[in-house]
Amino acid sequence: MGKNKMKTHRGAAKRFRLTGSGKLKRNKAYKSHILNKKTAKRKRGLRQATILTSADLTRIKRSLGK
Repeated sequence: MGKNKMKTHRGAAKRFRLTGSGKLKRNKAYKSHILNKKTAKRKRGLRQATILTSADLTRIKRSLGK
């Protein structure tokens, strides 16, 4: 029996990007609908990508096969 490679989780692969320094970048939630009650400042902030927290990093990296 050979070693089986772990497959990349395709849902995760579409949601996260690896930065040059090895961190994971993600987009923010709550930007798809019911936008009229949210302030312009809040919506502007939601456009910016952010870095994944270290608590989630190893778990998500494993599902990405990195």
